[in-house]
Amino acid sequence: MSFEQASLLILLLAMLILFSLDRIRIEVVSIAGLLGGYALGLYPAEQIFTGFASPVVITVVEILLIVQVLARARLFDSLAARFAAARPSGFKVIAGTSALAGFMSIFMNNIGAFAITLPVALRLGTVLTIPRRQLVMPVSFAALLGGLVSLIGTPANLLVSDALAKATGAGFHFFDFAYVGLPVAITGILLITFRVQRLFPEPDETPATISPTARRIVVERRIPDVSPLIGVRLSDCPASFGIKPHALIRGDSFVFGPLDQSVIEPGDVLLAEGADAVFAGLAATQALIADAHPHGLQPDFTRVEAVVMPESTLVGSRVRSLEVFHRRGIAVTALSMRAPRIEGRFLDLQLSIGDILTLEGPRIAIGEALEESECLPLASTAPSEPAPLLSWRPFALFACGVAASAAGLRPDIAFAGVVLVLALLNHLNIRQAMADLNWPIIIMLAAMIPIGQAVASTGAAETIAGWLSLVVPITHPLFGIALILFLAMALTPFVNNATVAIVLTPIALEFARAGRHAPDAYLIAVAAGASLDFLTPFGHHNNTLAMGIGGYRFSDFLRVGWPLAVTSYGLALLLTGLFWL
Repeated sequence: MSFEQASLLILLLAMLILFSLDRIRIEVVSIAGLLGGYALGLYPAEQIFTGFASPVVITVVEILLIVQVLARARLFDSLAARFAAARPSGFKVIAGTSALAGFMSIFMNNIGAFAITLPVALRLGTVLTIPRRQLVMPVSFAALLGGLVSLIGTPANLLVSDALAKATGAGFHFFDFAYVGLPVAITGILLITFRVQRLFPEPDETPATISPTARRIVVERRIPDVSPLIGVRLSDCPASFGIKPHALIRGDSFVFGPLDQSVIEPGDVLLAEGADAVFAGLAATQALIADAHPHGLQPDFTRVEAVVMPESTLVGSRVRSLEVFHRRGIAVTALSMRAPRIEGRFLDLQLSIGDILTLEGPRIAIGEALEESECLPLASTAPSEPAPLLSWRPFALFACGVAASAAGLRPDIAFAGVVLVLALLNHLNIRQAMADLNWPIIIMLAAMIPIGQAVASTGAAETIAGWLSLVVPITHPLFGIALILFLAMALTPFVNNATVAIVLTPIALEFARAGRHAPDAYLIAVAAGASLDFLTPFGHHNNTLAMGIGGYRFSDFLRVGWPLAVTSYGLALLLTGLFWL
């Protein structure tokens, strides 16, 4: 093994470890790796930033811009109302909303499909009293499954198509992925629909709603002199008031002792957990009151809820140390946590991936703070949000772009035309939309492309393929495809699917070359495996959002996801061998 190959493998391993730990922002890791590869002589200076001009990256940016418009077009509101009026069964609602998410994901990125479909699912859950834990995870998984079907369904598909075009002169056609992806998606949606009804049969404490007010939150509230909680024992709070006490503070000290002997007094501070609606009701009756905002009330104050994303700088921080909010006059008033144990005071609570913050403060300041901290806003009471776009034209224009791409026009050119027309019709403000893009993912994708190309140019792919050939007989293509598919599915729960595709594509091509086989089947396996991410809540942003919105635990993804992963692996391998060998 040469120095270049060894240094590249060490660099890739270090980056994959840092990506999976989620302690350093992904764009920082990507740029550091990109510059590190140049310092190690893996590619010349003129190739460092070629990834930013890649048609794959440009297409992803265009799709994200279009999805911002489609997300404001309430095209499915009337459909949801008619569906709810028919009073369908829970199975039909879960299967129907999941199928909608999967269908949308065929033509746009997974996060966009999830964001458009989830409000419809939650609205139906409210009307038909379906537990939101039965709705949110299936919609997330269905969006991932739908991405398997088309060229633009996920960046991984675009990446392997681009690699095939460079290797053979022609990439995949728009629906070539459907031979494997469509049966896997249909089977997966049906399986997940059956699974969630059996694993999450219990009703929510409050019905599922679009507003996160049905979510359980942790707050710290003061007991006023007129509170009906005065004289109540902590052990009686769950039955009498619907809240679970965690700590009682009197003066500056904790009140210790058994819950049935601790009695609430005027002026005490209660750290408790319960539904947001319950705390709102207690505040309305002066049973619990929040401390005054440290900067006083102002006319532009708003209330926003935001998810702590995997790349967020807040992961691992305690509420008291969130200077990104404190210095802007923003108060953290509640927290929906994934942690099973709550200790200390509210300011001592530690944030983790998927936690949801409730923020109160100036609207513009909150937006700036969330952008700086890489948290994703879920809801806002601000009246200045973009107005819903009640028009069918954006969907018609997007359909034209899809049709042009399916007819053979390069996707980046086809969707550039869609973006241009949307801007000319004033449906899209490009300057604002560019500012709202998920830039860490785009930077990561662009920075990883030269590193992925170095895997092939340095001979590292050939070396790795040689090692793997000692494990499986790659002379038989089905064994090589099975290994590639397994590696992709093993990596994607911990690393972004685009990174998985970039790293494994040169290895897959080398497998095909060594076995003297056509590379198509190997690349289909890479694309499919990179998108079959059902085992963790942090492998894909959809799953992270689902964990926060649905109130799931880490173990819930394992319980629901492992049968889906095993079934998808077997079916994808069978179909790849049937259609591509």
